[in-house]
Amino acid sequence: MRPETSSKRLRKRRRSQVQVLPRFDPAKESAVKHSVPKPRGSGVDPPSQTLLASPLDFISDDHLRARHVCAVIQGLAMAASLDRQAALTVLRFLNEELNVHMRDDVEDLFPLLARRCTKDDAIEGAISRIRAVQEEATCLLPLVRATLARCLDTGADLNASDRVTFAEFAGHVRSHLVAENAILLPIARARLTRADLRMLSQNMLSRRGLPPILESSNAQ
Repeated sequence: MRPETSSKRLRKRRRSQVQVLPRFDPAKESAVKHSVPKPRGSGVDPPSQTLLASPLDFISDDHLRARHVCAVIQGLAMAASLDRQAALTVLRFLNEELNVHMRDDVEDLFPLLARRCTKDDAIEGAISRIRAVQEEATCLLPLVRATLARCLDTGADLNASDRVTFAEFAGHVRSHLVAENAILLPIARARLTRADLRMLSQNMLSRRGLPPILESSNAQ
């Protein structure tokens, strides 16, 4: 038998070092992609109703939703012509979501915070400022709704006055969201008890026409 030449030994070494890659399987690749969960809280869609079991998380996601819609409103105010799909998105939000969110605040979250917080939290002043901004938005809400309905019915574009109203409305809603995120939610997470959170959850479910969450027998 002839001894191996140096060139043959080199070729064998190279072959032994080649990494064998697994064969591509489209079915497996598709399964992996579909198993990746969607990121929560993009604001494009309303918050998942399953989050109502954790009411402060739901409110946080509700704020992301409202911020997204405020950006859409701002876009409508700046656009040369009306985007009908965007206008429909905003009108549905105003009719179906915003009022319920404000009721969550006024009827449940604010009273619970006022009851649980200490004087050092200075919560009453913060709530008063947020309520004032909410009232500014509430005053403009009927006009924004009516303008969207008129433009969708007639195909008209927003006029200069409409654009100012839309920008002001979005600004008020944003201000209230910023204050709640920066002040109220962190304090709520620190001060509200488990019983408070259960009550908040049940009231928010009832407000949305949903059945109560049944507690397990070992719930605290």
